[in-house]
Amino acid sequence: MTIWVGVAILACALRVAVSPIHSVPDLSTFLPYILLVGAPLASMMLALHWFKNGDGLPQPRTRLARYGRWRNVERVEAQQHPLYGSNGIMVSLLVGMLLNVPVRALEYLAAMPAIAGNVPLWLSTLRFVMTLDVVLLSSLYTIGFVAGLRRVPLFPRLLVAIWLIDIVMQLGIATAVAGTQGLPGQVARALHALLDGNVKKVLISVCLWLPYLLMSKRVNVTFRHRVEV
Repeated sequence: MTIWVGVAILACALRVAVSPIHSVPDLSTFLPYILLVGAPLASMMLALHWFKNGDGLPQPRTRLARYGRWRNVERVEAQQHPLYGSNGIMVSLLVGMLLNVPVRALEYLAAMPAIAGNVPLWLSTLRFVMTLDVVLLSSLYTIGFVAGLRRVPLFPRLLVAIWLIDIVMQLGIATAVAGTQGLPGQVARALHALLDGNVKKVLISVCLWLPYLLMSKRVNVTFRHRVEV
């Protein structure tokens, strides 16, 4: 995380330096970048505390993943199973989740210039919803990463919830910005391309990883404490 903080601060400083700011920057200019850098770090620290006994947390009472034939086992027996743990293909899933943080940060920095003083309503609205999106989703993907790493039983459900929130946020941004007056056509087209790309990336992730979360023997042993019959 030290590397993340250093690189993110440098990238934010460059974004401010090259932005066409025509008035004196104030707190509102720098606050989005403070949140951009600090939110994932704070989320990881909180998640490490929340999930310090991750695999010891209770199993959910209701099973939503019903595909296949499985037999429930005790936590001790599951931990002794050779497939128990966040290894194998699971590593790719967890790394992909964590990579969402720098990728979304770079997309935000590329799309949003630093802003100071009085700006049009469409621009202030765009900055607010884009900042909310990058801060919220970076935090959630970081929390999900820690939950998977710590083998929290609710990890599969948490990841599905994050995917849903991600899609809803993209649709919410489009609705909020489209409702503001004076939005330039060029900005609208660029925003549409960005949001469309984000939704497609989430849908691709769902298509790739949802079957794995449902059918993987490793996922079932590690997070659901059950083995194939």
